[in-house]
Amino acid sequence: MMRPLISVVVAAGVALPSVATTAPAGADAPPSSNGRAKLTEPLVHAHRGASGYRPEHTLAAYRLAVQQGADYIEPDLVMTRDGVLVDRHEPEIGGTTDVAAHPEFADRRVTKQLDGKPITGWWVEDFTLAELKTLRAEERLPTVRTESASFDGQFEVPTLSEVLALRQQLSAETGRTIGVIPEIKHSTFLHEAGFDPDVAVVEELEAFGLNRPNAAVWVQSFELTPLLRLDDELGYKANLVFLVSASGRPYDLEAQGDPRSYTDLIAPASLKQLAKDIDGLGVEKSRVIPRRSDGTLGTPTTIVADAHRVGLDVTPWTFRAENQFLPVDYRVGTDPATHGRMGDEVTRYFEAGVDGVFCDQPDICVAARTEFLAR
Repeated sequence: MMRPLISVVVAAGVALPSVATTAPAGADAPPSSNGRAKLTEPLVHAHRGASGYRPEHTLAAYRLAVQQGADYIEPDLVMTRDGVLVDRHEPEIGGTTDVAAHPEFADRRVTKQLDGKPITGWWVEDFTLAELKTLRAEERLPTVRTESASFDGQFEVPTLSEVLALRQQLSAETGRTIGVIPEIKHSTFLHEAGFDPDVAVVEELEAFGLNRPNAAVWVQSFELTPLLRLDDELGYKANLVFLVSASGRPYDLEAQGDPRSYTDLIAPASLKQLAKDIDGLGVEKSRVIPRRSDGTLGTPTTIVADAHRVGLDVTPWTFRAENQFLPVDYRVGTDPATHGRMGDEVTRYFEAGVDGVFCDQPDICVAARTEFLAR
C-alpha cells in the first residue's frame, strides 16, 4: 500500500458552512507524491478533534482542529442499532453524552461485557440513529477542561458520513487536503453483537471516493483481525494502522486463544510480517520514549528505527497539554489542569524521528513542528 504525504500549511480560522455532499471518486488527492521515504515532515493528527478545547468527536472539534492546522482528523467508530457508523470513543456513552438526563432512556442503562470486562452504562448499539440524534455531546473531563465543558449540550453525535462530508468541505475551505484517520472500536464486540463495522467502513469510504491507494485515509484498530480482513478480503485500498497499547494484548487475539502480546507483535521479526498488510503503527507514546521511575522523560527506544526498517510509519499517542498528563519535568506549576510544556515534549518525539503525533491541542503541536522544522 502507498502512503499519502500531506503538505503542511497552517490554516487561518475560517467560518464554515453546513456539511457538504459526497465527493466524486478521485477528488482531492494528496498534492505530493506518496511513499514513506518522501515523508519529510511529521503529521499532526487531531486526536478526536481539537478535544482539548471542544467536546471530543464533534463536528465543532474537527472544524477547530483544522483551523489550528491539523493535517488529519480522527473519528472513533461504533454502530447504532440500525447499523449506522457513528463517532464515539466507546460504545458506552454515559460519560460523553447527556443520555443520563433523558428519562425516556433510563431503562437502557445495562451492564455488558466489553472486551471481557463488565461495564455499566448506555450503549450506542441499543439506540437507533434517530434516538442518538436527540442526545448532545458532553466533555469527558469537565473539571480539567472547563472551556470545553462550557460547550456541553450544543453538539450532536455525528455519523461517519457527516465527518467525511465535513472533511471534504474543510479541504475545500482551507485549500489543503485534510486527511481522516478513523478507528474501528472494539471490532470483536461489535461482531458478537451482530454488526460488521469493517464492511461498513469500506462502504462509507467508497461512497466518498476515498477507497483508493492515494487517499489521505488511514483506518486504525487495536485489534489485528479487522486490519487483516480489510487488506486481504474486503477490497480496502488505502492505509492501515495497527494501534499498540503500552501493555496487554489485542482482544481479538485473546478471544481466539492467541497468546501474543502487543510487545510480541512489535518485535522486529513480527514487524516484518505485519508490514505485508499494514502501513503504520499508532503506539502509546511510552513505546517511543518511556518515562523514568521518577516520572521524567527517558531515552528513546528502537521502535521507530525497527518500524522504519520494514517500511512502517510510527505515530505515537496521545499528547495532552495539561500538567497531569505530562512527564514531571515538563510540568508548569502544581495545578494538574494547567498547561505545561507539551510543545517541548512533542519536540522530543520529533527528534526521535516519528512520522506524526496524535494531539488533543493541535495548535500546540503545529507550533512545535514549525519551530522544529525551522532549526
